[in-house]
Amino acid sequence: MEALLALANWSTLLVCLVLKLPQVVAVRAAGSARGLSLQSLVLELSGFLVFLRYQSYYSYPLETYLEYPILIAQDVILLLFVLHYSGNMKQALPYVVIFVGGWYFLTLQKWVIDLAMNLCTLISAASKFAQLRYLWQTRDSGQVSALTWSMSTYTCATRIVTTLMTTNDPMVLVRFIIMLVLNIWVTATILRYRKTEKTD
Repeated sequence: MEALLALANWSTLLVCLVLKLPQVVAVRAAGSARGLSLQSLVLELSGFLVFLRYQSYYSYPLETYLEYPILIAQDVILLLFVLHYSGNMKQALPYVVIFVGGWYFLTLQKWVIDLAMNLCTLISAASKFAQLRYLWQTRDSGQVSALTWSMSTYTCATRIVTTLMTTNDPMVLVRFIIMLVLNIWVTATILRYRKTEKTD
C-alpha cells in the first residue's frame, strides 16, 4: 500500500510539473487565446487557491497537495498570456489584489476556510462548465490543449487514491470525483470540436 501511495503522489507531482505547459505553449505559439475561457481560468485559479489554503490550514501531509503551488504558478502564467492576447493586461492588477487578499481572508476564522472548501467544489465545477459553455458556443476548441485536460483527469484519479489512503476527507474526495468526471467531459468536448486542417 505504501508503494502505491508513493507512486500516486510522485506521479501526480511529476505530471503537474508540466500540466499546463502544453496549454501555455499552444497559446504562445499561436499568439492567440482563442478557445480558452477567461472565466474558467479565473475560477480554476480560485479553486486551486482555496484548496491549497485548506490543505495547509489543516496540516495535511505535504505530499497530498504539493502540486498546487506548481499549478497555481502555471495558471498565473497562463492567465497573463490570456489577458495579453485578449488585450486586457490592465485587468491583471485587480486579479492579483483579489487573489492575495482572498488568500489571507480565508484563514481569519475556521468557519471561513471550511465554508470556502465547501464552495471550492462548486467553484472548480463552475470553471469546468465555463470552459464547456465556451466550447459549445464557439464549436471550436481553438488553442485548448486536450493533453492538459487529459493530464488533469489523471491527477484527479490519482488524488482519489491518495485521499482514500491518507486523510479520507469526504469533502476532498467528493471534489476529486466531480473534477474527474468534468475533466473527462471537457477533454471529450475539446476532441469533438478539434478543427482539422484541410489539405488540397
